[in-house]
Amino acid sequence: MGKRLNSRVLAVGLAAIVSGPSLAADELSKDLSSTIALLGLPCGKVVSSQRMKDNDYIAICSDKNRYRVFVNPEGRVVATKQ
Repeated sequence: MGKRLNSRVLAVGLAAIVSGPSLAADELSKDLSSTIALLGLPCGKVVSSQRMKDNDYIAICSDKNRYRVFVNPEGRVVATKQ
């Protein structure tokens, strides 16, 4: 019984590790989509993103627009079309 329990715990742990990055990426895509929409820019939905550095991302939208979303020196969130 102990070996069965250990293998189940291992399987659940591996599933959590493997799905973790995709869940985080999904949340980031939602956050970037919301940010771009709140800034009044056309996007639809962010389908992929690339982290450039802290608080600085390139977002690629479903409508093929690309934006750099970052925090400017004044502390405001800005999106510029790429």
